[in-house]
Amino acid sequence: MANPWAGEVALVIDGKRRVLKLTLGALAELEAGLAEGSLVDLVERFEAGRFSTRDVLMLIVAGLRGGGWQGRASDLMQAEIEGGPMGAAKAAAELLARAFALPDAGA
Repeated sequence: MANPWAGEVALVIDGKRRVLKLTLGALAELEAGLAEGSLVDLVERFEAGRFSTRDVLMLIVAGLRGGGWQGRASDLMQAEIEGGPMGAAKAAAELLARAFALPDAGA
């Protein structure tokens, strides 16, 4: 089970449940691969609903790598993602939100 308090998001890919997480290393790799801007720009694109399928795929790959996956983006080109493109976009948005959420002030 994915632990949202640890920044984890679950996604079913080709019938297998995976746990995704944006670790610092995964975020660094993600930022290095961005075609434009920084992670802040990526967050802003998601907040404004202006993200691309490339953004979604890069976030899914980074989250998978942060969860221990050793694959490449090309491995996902023919993959069946539960929920289709909208399911993938939702998981990507949740990854960003959980990675950059501020800790609860009362905790």
